Amino acid sequence: MSTNVPPPQKTVPEPAPPLSREIKVLVAAAFLIAIGFGIVAPVLPQFAQSFDVSVTAAAIVVSAFAFTRLIFAPLSGWLVERMGERRTYILGILIVAASSAACAFAQNYWQLLVYRGLGGIGSTMFTVAAMGLLIRLAPPQARGRISSLYSGSFLLGNIAGPAAGGLLAGLGLQLPFLVYAAALVLVAILVATMLPAVKAVPAHMRNVAVKKPEVLPLRTALALPAYRAVLTSGFANGWSAIGIRMALVPLFATAGLGAGPEVAGASLAVFAIGTGIALTFSGKLADTWGRKPMILCGLAVNGIAMGALGFTGNEFWFFAISAIAGLGSGLMGPAQQATVADVIGNERSGGKVLATFQMSSDFGTIIGPIAAGFLVDAFSYGPAFLMATLVAFISMAFWFGAKGTRQSV
Repeated sequence: MSTNVPPPQKTVPEPAPPLSREIKVLVAAAFLIAIGFGIVAPVLPQFAQSFDVSVTAAAIVVSAFAFTRLIFAPLSGWLVERMGERRTYILGILIVAASSAACAFAQNYWQLLVYRGLGGIGSTMFTVAAMGLLIRLAPPQARGRISSLYSGSFLLGNIAGPAAGGLLAGLGLQLPFLVYAAALVLVAILVATMLPAVKAVPAHMRNVAVKKPEVLPLRTALALPAYRAVLTSGFANGWSAIGIRMALVPLFATAGLGAGPEVAGASLAVFAIGTGIALTFSGKLADTWGRKPMILCGLAVNGIAMGALGFTGNEFWFFAISAIAGLGSGLMGPAQQATVADVIGNERSGGKVLATFQMSSDFGTIIGPIAAGFLVDAFSYGPAFLMATLVAFISMAFWFGAKGTRQSV
């Protein structure tokens, strides 16, 4: 007696949804913002020193931006929950534009310090709001891919911006600040006209009467091991990939390797290239393999490479290990943002949850160079770079004890 048993059906992977117009607008805006920031970055210390201040005072102007970002991040989370992501984004962009234009007309060092610091308030506003918009607009199965695309757009802008800034500086140190302000006004217009508030919801909900999204309390997110773990990896990434890379790597290139400033600059570019290579595939892997494996892999690669960087003895290994460290940062970046998105979900607002994650990275960016500088003065460059490895391994311990997320927690 024969039975008609249907053959087993092969599971066809769900195709990645096409990018919505709103996502494309946010990605284009990120590119313009990053180019503008890159235009100003190499000029700002020179402009500060034009007021006859010390190198330390010039560096403080750079740090003031990050400091105000950290201090005002909770306010940004509150504004996102009260005003919505889109309005907070536009207001933050316009604050940074006004700050940049004011910097161009600063008459003394203290005015420049205040104007630049005020820009950090707007910066954390649009950063937190942009993350919130991406979370609400990105389909759960494509969160990693979209986070990777957004980060890659920022990275390309940061690579292209300094070259343009150097050219513009030849026409006057004030001009880059005005160009940055103009670019930000363009971004505000782009978002205001191309990203209507009614469309800042998932595509499948656009034909449904949309209520004000439920707010996810911070204490609820903190009760989740995955969210606590992503705060530690955000701190580790800020410590290593931003703080140590920008503050310690250039000094090591000159003091440790005896190389010129062009080698220090090239190492930063090599790091960025490594990150860019990873971003071409890490977002997709975060959506298919899961967030936790990618973050663990990124922490291990970046942490070990940064620790080894302080023991390189020639330029070849210095560049090679810088590229590997950048690769590690790119491996974990999209998975971290996707984890936060999984915690919040498409149909909830989580301004304070987003702001706290942003603060963890900013805090690492500020603390990392200070701790590393102390270790260099007390011992040498080797222990200072190894501290980044230790911070990464501590974060890995948190992740080993956390349940990974994919589409929801």
